[in-house]
Amino acid sequence: MQARIYRPARNAMTSGMAKTRKWVLEFAPASAREVDPLMGWTTSSDTQAQVRLRFDSKEAALEYAKDKNIKAQVVEPKERKLNIRPGGYGDNFATNRRGPWTH
Repeated sequence: MQARIYRPARNAMTSGMAKTRKWVLEFAPASAREVDPLMGWTTSSDTQAQVRLRFDSKEAALEYAKDKNIKAQVVEPKERKLNIRPGGYGDNFATNRRGPWTH
C-alpha cells in the first residue's frame, strides 16, 4: 500500500485557515476509476481510496504508517507569506486620506 502524508492547503474560496493545521494520511488509488454507464457516476472497487486519516503532527502520521507497514511519502507544505498592511482595513476609511476614496 502506498500513501501520502501532507498538510492540506487553505480553501481558495475563504480567507480562513480551518482544517489546515492537522496532517492527513491519504492512500493512493490501487485501481483506476470507472464510469457507470447508466448514471454516469464514477466508481472504483478500491475502498482504501475513501480513507483519509487526520493526525496532530507529521511524526504521529509517520509512526502510524510505520506501525501498519505502509509506504508513505511526505509532502512538505509551502508556507505562505503574511499580507499585513500597516493601516489594515481601517485605513480604507481614514479621515486623513490623500485622495478621495472611490470604487
